Amino acid sequence: MIAELRQLQDSVTPFAYAEVERVIAEELGQPIERLFLEFDETPLAAASIGQVHRAVLPNGRKVVVKVQRPEAPARIESDLSLLKQLAGFIKERVKALEFIDVGEIVDEFGRSIRQELDYRQEARNADAFYRNFAGNKHVVVPRTYWSYTRERVLTLEYLEGVQLRDLELDAWSMDQRRELAYIVAEAWLTMIFRHGFFHGDPHPANVLVLAPDQIGLVDFGLCGKLTDSDMSKLTALFIDAAGENIEALPKRLADLGVQYPRHREAELVAELHQVYARYYGATLRDIDPMQVIREGFSLIYRMNLKLPTRFVMLDKAIATVGAVGADLYPDFNVFEVARPYARNLMLERFTPHRIASRARREGFTLARMAAELPYQVHETLDLVRKGEIEVGFVHKGIDEFMHKLDVLFNRLVIALVVSGGLIGSSLIGIFAKTGPQLFGINAISVLGFFISGVLGLWLFWGVIRSGRI
Repeated sequence: MIAELRQLQDSVTPFAYAEVERVIAEELGQPIERLFLEFDETPLAAASIGQVHRAVLPNGRKVVVKVQRPEAPARIESDLSLLKQLAGFIKERVKALEFIDVGEIVDEFGRSIRQELDYRQEARNADAFYRNFAGNKHVVVPRTYWSYTRERVLTLEYLEGVQLRDLELDAWSMDQRRELAYIVAEAWLTMIFRHGFFHGDPHPANVLVLAPDQIGLVDFGLCGKLTDSDMSKLTALFIDAAGENIEALPKRLADLGVQYPRHREAELVAELHQVYARYYGATLRDIDPMQVIREGFSLIYRMNLKLPTRFVMLDKAIATVGAVGADLYPDFNVFEVARPYARNLMLERFTPHRIASRARREGFTLARMAAELPYQVHETLDLVRKGEIEVGFVHKGIDEFMHKLDVLFNRLVIALVVSGGLIGSSLIGIFAKTGPQLFGINAISVLGFFISGVLGLWLFWGVIRSGRI
């Protein structure tokens, strides 16, 4: 796969030098010969968005100048349109990929690639990496020259080194190759778990070897940013995975947005145990990547997992770093580099300073929530009063209760009717002196007594049948 990617990266044809001159003059306001002491017409590298030329500033500093292809925006929009159509087809026809939103992945890719069209954003990314790795003896990031940087032109410090893809590995000892592989892996672990800002495209052309124990980073167009919350959750997942705490992994995955049927959590843990049993301690040379991918898709499909799309770039970066590590050092072991790093992360997370800082931050958050609660309740009630919020209640067991209430109410009505009938009949019998008589009593009074008596007996019989007197 890496070989195929290399061919694709190398197959882009450079655009004409006259176009390079035109773009630089339009962006920087002066012709090349007045801006640079030297400017190499032959590009160092050419890609789909732009190409890179070596140059020398008036102060003698060596730089690389990245110039955007004139047709790049139109070509990208055309490609994105095709990708959206393909995503729609996959969503409708390929049921095996329902676990992830392909359309959202294309949208995220579109946002990222459009940001790459503005080289000022890439310059800001480079500045962030320059600050983050300041003082790191194993990782070097080039300086940005802002006076020579615009939307379509980016000028960075020139790093003297060899691309990883061009490294003559046969001339390196296995110990040197191992050290280099682990330096690359640890650089990305540091980006993800310490800085929360990572290089999203770590393929071999974007990593330079400056010395046997030193690398340089280039091409900062595709970068990912992690929130403090995501960093904390990823760190917890990383520590548990490196420490073989498999029972905790479903919860860690759920915290990161992975959805799975909760009633199948025990089954998911058992599946993860099997994965660990197959691959723990194995070197990447002993692992068939396609088999791992097939098993991963099979697990996702069987467990009906739903994956968050916001980590697609992170997943790609981690997978690429793993492949680069295996290419450098065939016995590269992910767990070997992960375990000590996880141990250090755990110690850092639980230092008194970090605990105090976290407690203070959580305390402020709770205090703010407590202060805002009365206003939020007031706003909610105000919305309910205005009819902008409908509140619905669901009562469990209410049907039986309502039935008993209906029976009770009916009996109460009958009892009132019986009482009223008896009282009314008595008053008629006492005061009515005219009209038909029956047994010396007014006939209407007798009829009232009879009806009230029948209803009273019926009510009494119903109470006896219910068993409650």
